[in-house]
Amino acid sequence: MPIVPKKNPMPTQDPKVRAHNFNEVASGYTPELAVAEASRCLNCKNKPCVSGCPVNIDIPRFIMKIKEGDFEGAYSVISEYSSLPAVCGRVCPQETQCEAKCTLGIKFEPVGIGRLERFAADTHNENSTEKPVRPAANGHKVAVVGSGPSGLTCAGDLAKRGYAVTVFEALHTAGGVLVYGIPEFRLPKTIVAREVETLKQLGVDIETNVVVGKTLTVDELFESGFEAVFIGSGAGLPNFMNIPGESLKGVYSANEFLTRSNLMKAYRDHSDTPIMKSGKVAVVGGGNVAMDAARTALRLGAEHVYIVYRRSMTELPARKEEVEHAEEEGIDFRLLCNPVEILGYDNPDDKRDPKNGSVVGIKCIRMELGEPDENGRRSPVPVPSSEFVLDVDTVVMSIGTSPNPLIKSTVRGLEVNRKGGIIVNEDGLTSREGIYAGGDAVTGASTVISAMGAGKIAAKAIDEYIMKK
Repeated sequence: MPIVPKKNPMPTQDPKVRAHNFNEVASGYTPELAVAEASRCLNCKNKPCVSGCPVNIDIPRFIMKIKEGDFEGAYSVISEYSSLPAVCGRVCPQETQCEAKCTLGIKFEPVGIGRLERFAADTHNENSTEKPVRPAANGHKVAVVGSGPSGLTCAGDLAKRGYAVTVFEALHTAGGVLVYGIPEFRLPKTIVAREVETLKQLGVDIETNVVVGKTLTVDELFESGFEAVFIGSGAGLPNFMNIPGESLKGVYSANEFLTRSNLMKAYRDHSDTPIMKSGKVAVVGGGNVAMDAARTALRLGAEHVYIVYRRSMTELPARKEEVEHAEEEGIDFRLLCNPVEILGYDNPDDKRDPKNGSVVGIKCIRMELGEPDENGRRSPVPVPSSEFVLDVDTVVMSIGTSPNPLIKSTVRGLEVNRKGGIIVNEDGLTSREGIYAGGDAVTGASTVISAMGAGKIAAKAIDEYIMKK
C-alpha cells in the first residue's frame, strides 16, 4: 500500500465561529480517521519516536493497536507510561518531540502521534465504565506539593506502587497550570477533572486550599509522618519588562489574565471575578501562553488583538498549530517590534494622574535581527527613530514566569539557582534528604510533558529511597 504523504487533517470549528466561543477548537479524529492515520505508521523496529517522548510511551505499540481497531488496548498501552493521556494528546508539542523523531517525517509529514493519543484517551473516557484497580497499600506515605503535571504524575506513579499519596494544592481546584493557564478552547476542564478523578480512584488524596509554606511547612509534613516530599509548585511568578506604565490599569500579566478567565470563569456574564472588556488588546510575547492570552482576549469581545514580538515569525517559540489557529482567527502579528512604554491618559485637561490611570496605547520600537551568537540565535536590536504607537486599552505581558518563591523562602537548606529554580540532581533530589522536586519549580516555565517526565523520574527515585530506609 502506498504511503500517504500528509497527516489526516484534524476536524476543527470554523475560525469565524470559534473566535467567539470557548468551545474546544478541534473536535478530534473519528474512528475512521484514526485508523487511517495509524496506518501511516511504519512500525519501526528501533522506535525513534519513543526517544522523543519525555515519558517514553511505546508509541508504535499503541498506534498498532489503533490500526487493528483495538482502541481500548491503545489506551492501556499509553496508560502504562502516562497519567494524563487526554491532556498530553491536546497540549504537548509533539512536533518538536516524538513527531520530530518520526522516520516517516524525513520525506513526508510525520505520523500524527498526538492526535492518535488524544483519540485513544477520548475513546476510553467516552466508553469505559471500569475504574482503575487500586493497588495494595505498602504502608508508606509521600506528600506532593502542587497538583500540576509534575505533581499529578509523581502522585499517580507512586500510587500505582502502593504508596499513600497526599497532594497539597494552593488553589481551590486541582490541576495547576492545566486549569488556570490553558484556555477551555484548547483543553476543556472536564478533561482535566476526569484525569484527576482517575488518580483519586487509584488512592491519591488531594487537599485543596493548602498553601505549603503558609498553611503548613514542609518540615511539618515530615513531622506528620510523610517519609518523602515532592515539590511541583510550578512557575507562577510573572515576569515584567520594567518599562514605564506597567502599573497602569489595564496592564495584566498573562498569568493573571488567563487565571481570571480559565479558573475563575470571568468570561461568564455574571462572574464574580472581573476582567476588562477591552476594545483593543496588545499581548507582548510570542510563546504558547501569549497565543492563549491573545485568543482569549478575542473571545472576551476585543475588537482587535495584537501580538507584539521582538523577533520574526521564524523565531516565534509558540507551537506552529497555535500560531496558525491565531492567524485564522484574526490575531494581528506585529513582529520585530518591542514595547518601550505603556501610555496612560494623554489629555492635558484630564485631571487623573496618567501614571495611575488607564492604558491608552503602547509605544513600540521596530527591531531588526543582528548577527548570530555562538548558539546561532540572532538577537534583536532597535532600529533608530522607528518608534510608533498602537492604540490599545489593555496590555497583557506574556514574557515568561519564574518559580514560586514561597517554597525556597520557607524550606530550610533548599538550594536554588539565580532564577529561583530548585537545584536537583538527575533523580530530582534536592539539597535536602527526602525532598525531591520537578517541573517548572526546577526549570522555570516549560512544557506539560517535560514536567510529567520529571515527576516520573522523581517517583522512581522516591520509591528507591524509601525502600532502602
